[in-house]
Parts: sequence; C-alpha cells; structure tokens
Amino acid sequence: MAWTDTSSITALISQIHSAASSFLKARLQSYGLPDMSSSHGNILFRLSQSECLTMGELAQLVNRDKSTVTVLVRKLESAGYVCRESAEADNRVTYIRLSATGREYTDKMAQISKELIGTCYEGFSEDEKAAVFTLLRRIALNFESSETCSR
Repeated sequence: MAWTDTSSITALISQIHSAASSFLKARLQSYGLPDMSSSHGNILFRLSQSECLTMGELAQLVNRDKSTVTVLVRKLESAGYVCRESAEADNRVTYIRLSATGREYTDKMAQISKELIGTCYEGFSEDEKAAVFTLLRRIALNFESSETCSR
C-alpha cells in the first residue's frame, strides 16, 4: 500500500489513532496515571470543561455508547476522580462531576494534551494545521451524516 494512494486514507487514520493512543498511554503513565486509558483521559478532560454532565452528554462528547461510558466512569469513580450525583428534579438522571482529586489532575491532562497536539503538528505551518483540521473534520462529518453510520 503506497502512502500516496488516496484509497489508503482509513489505514493512515488507523495508524495515527494507534500512535496517538500509545503516546497517550505512555504520557499518562509518566504523569502517575498508569491505570488510565486515553478514554478515561478524554472523560476527565470533558468534565474539566463543564461543571457536570449526564452520562448521555458524556457519551456524546467522547463518541462512545452509554454502556461503555458507564464502565469508564465506574473506574474513574472507584479511583476517586469523579463523583455521581442524582438530579434533584429527576432521580433517574445522574450527573457526573470531577472530584477534588479529579480536579488536581486537570493540569496534568492539559499538559498531556498540549504534548499530543505538539507532536501531531510538529513541523506544520499555521496554514497547514488549519488545512489538516478542516479536511479531517470534513471526513468526520461525512461519516456523521452517513445513513449507515449511527451511534
């Protein structure tokens, strides 16, 4: 498969995803978070940007189904990074928020994210960064609007 062959785009995206996951796992370990996956980090990051989120909101933001997010949140909760709260108006709705321990790690998560983005865009001009982002976003939107792709 030649990397100039445009039909190999999904293989290239898969390779980038795998490399980014390995990068994140190594960084999480070096920052003292060895039991975290990139999915856990993504949840902590999303919660750091909001006061609290429902499981459904989290699932949508991290592009996972609710059952997967429930498993991930349980692990974060047992490790003391997040806490659950029932909504006052409707006990069926559960909010997830960062605990004090979880908030302590947001700076580490921000640094890891900065390192990841720096690695992604190393050697790119600002125009190239914008172009890559725009094109990849178009690909993502193509899949989001595809009738065969539902989550």
